[in-house]
Amino acid sequence: MYYDLVTDLVGLVKIYEQESEQHTPDVVLFGQWLKDYQTRQGLTTCSGPDWEGKSKGRSADSVINTSMVHLYRYAKLQAKAAIANTSFSTPDDFIYLISLISFGSMTKTALIKKNVHEKSAGIQIINRLINSGLAEQSATDVDKRNRMIHITEKGIQLLQESMDNIRKASSNVTEPLSYTEKMDLVRLLLKLENFHELKSRGEL
Repeated sequence: MYYDLVTDLVGLVKIYEQESEQHTPDVVLFGQWLKDYQTRQGLTTCSGPDWEGKSKGRSADSVINTSMVHLYRYAKLQAKAAIANTSFSTPDDFIYLISLISFGSMTKTALIKKNVHEKSAGIQIINRLINSGLAEQSATDVDKRNRMIHITEKGIQLLQESMDNIRKASSNVTEPLSYTEKMDLVRLLLKLENFHELKSRGEL
């Protein structure tokens, strides 16, 4: 009864094996490849989601850009609520400290680039952290003019005290998504972010 289906499936697995560089026998990766293969073959029948203005020609690019701006604002509201009644002045303060915790001490320039800020805005944030005792700076051995930024014990303590509220704020932003949807979104966002990072460095 399902002989033709099994035959087709075996044929697709052969194509997957030929196209896959790693030949990974993973059903999830195969499913992702199959969706891409169907798209390339023009076999996708899904018309995609509907959105306001679609019938008048509003593009998916417009929707994505607008939604990302709106989500950034929603996330910022959640972050502000998370740091209420703490020593943090803005959400950027704890984001910079999280970068130092996650990736270690780094130069001012590297820290600012890590958080995709303009230099002037990044310097203000770093100076605020230093003045409040949450971070400190030291000269590098190679270039005395280039300063390394380190998180202080005070900064670590404040971050630890605030992490529950920060995690809750992050969870509130993604609240309606299932685990699978979150993984799909992470994959797509990282693809976008990596592209723009490479482009900003002139590598694309």
